[in-house]
Amino acid sequence: MFFLSWLWNRKRRRYRKVNPATTEQPRTQTNGNQEPIRSDLSRNLEIAKQMFPEAPDLVFRRFSVGPHETPGALLYLAGLTDKNALNNHVLHPLIYGNAEGKSGFPPSTIGSMRKVADWNDVENAILSGESALFLEGHQAVFLFDTRGWPQRAIEDPQLESSLKGAHQGFVETGMQNIAMLRRYLPNKELRIAEHTVGRRGMSKVWILYLHDVADPEVLHELEYRIDKIDIDAIINTGEMAELIEDNPYSPFPQFIMTERPDSAISQLLQGRFVVILDRSPSVIIAPATFTSFFQSVDDYSTRWLIASFIRLLRFIAFLIALFLPAIYIAFLTFNFEVIPLELFMSIAETRERVPFPPLLEAMLMEITLEMMREAGIRLPAPIGQTIGIVGGIVIGQAAVQAGIVSNIMVIVVASTAIASFILPSYDMGTAVRLLRFPMMLMASLYGIVGLIIGCMILVAHLVALESLKTPYGSPLAPFRWADMKDTFIRLPLWAMVKRPKSTQTTQENRMEPFRPKKEPT
Repeated sequence: MFFLSWLWNRKRRRYRKVNPATTEQPRTQTNGNQEPIRSDLSRNLEIAKQMFPEAPDLVFRRFSVGPHETPGALLYLAGLTDKNALNNHVLHPLIYGNAEGKSGFPPSTIGSMRKVADWNDVENAILSGESALFLEGHQAVFLFDTRGWPQRAIEDPQLESSLKGAHQGFVETGMQNIAMLRRYLPNKELRIAEHTVGRRGMSKVWILYLHDVADPEVLHELEYRIDKIDIDAIINTGEMAELIEDNPYSPFPQFIMTERPDSAISQLLQGRFVVILDRSPSVIIAPATFTSFFQSVDDYSTRWLIASFIRLLRFIAFLIALFLPAIYIAFLTFNFEVIPLELFMSIAETRERVPFPPLLEAMLMEITLEMMREAGIRLPAPIGQTIGIVGGIVIGQAAVQAGIVSNIMVIVVASTAIASFILPSYDMGTAVRLLRFPMMLMASLYGIVGLIIGCMILVAHLVALESLKTPYGSPLAPFRWADMKDTFIRLPLWAMVKRPKSTQTTQENRMEPFRPKKEPT
């Protein structure tokens, strides 16, 4: 890990030395034209055409404005504007309106419009779907909010299914995602901080938090990291999370990714922050702890006894998915004396024809399982399910009959796959899939001792890891007894009076210690 950090820093120093101009690049993409906006309409249109070369979707609409028939031109990108708003609230009042505009603005019934005097503002506005009006004799450009790009309807999230939760998921439009969160939490303390990221493809980033609950130091750290991002464009939240996380070499996810508005609101009420990236259907929740990846929105919509049992089942599944193949290898390679005699004879009988050592046998089956899993994801849904089921049965049965693997190995791999599917977080599941292989290697080298060493290294890494300078191992390291009410088990809601201390909230109480009982007669 230290070698990778040294290699990365050395590469950056060499790159800056060879390309000194790269460190001086501006954060935003400029049009390279320092000429100011003039009062001459024809000259302004020539500059606008030079600003967008080879853009067949750019529309130039020339007409006369108002009762004085002032020459004007409206510029917009056809695919990014709302045609109804453009025709009814912009063009119709401008062309057929008899009233003069107020406060120096042309007549219009659009909800939002502004006046700018810089070509960079005009360029960014047109690329974001706004319409730009140029008027003869005006050294400014009037911008109308006519954004209406293609978007999909709100649907049930695909990666995070829920039995009793809401059937609404985030979409690729940031403002709609904010509206869904406000629908769940209509409170004035829900604050939104807006930022812009990207030099070429500038993206809006919104940080949502409860002003009277969230920690201002964590907010400052999050805003600092987002503002320091200097990149051409960010496409999705996964890229942003990788750029702002504390430890880029850790296999564990340091931020929660969710597509569910109800899950995001639940985290907001605990004192965390929600980061919305425009054009991305998922949001980032920060800071995160290790145990927060085992929580699901269904845990709070079912009875607490059932939710506690299911949550314990997830932690057991995590241990099975991570250590079961390694335990199998350690027992058969070094510590076979701990296996009961009857079971050992059964295992020896099934491995009689297998020519490979346990490590190679387990590696072969695990890699085959990962290939089938990825193939099922990439193929179309009806074909992917069929390939996954039929392929698993056929390949497993054929491998056993051919003597390549044993029956017990097929059971171990199948149990491992089922356990990894139980984890509610896809990112944590992929981390377990990756860590399974070094654990198998340690078990093949040193047996149970190697497995314990690997477990100790893993625990030490979790204790040292941070998420936005928040301990990743909380509430276990540092230990906080108050937060154990919602960790391995979930106590009744009326017993969880305070918010988690790991979020460092400024307002701890979230409800009164009161449970409604039978009304006295």
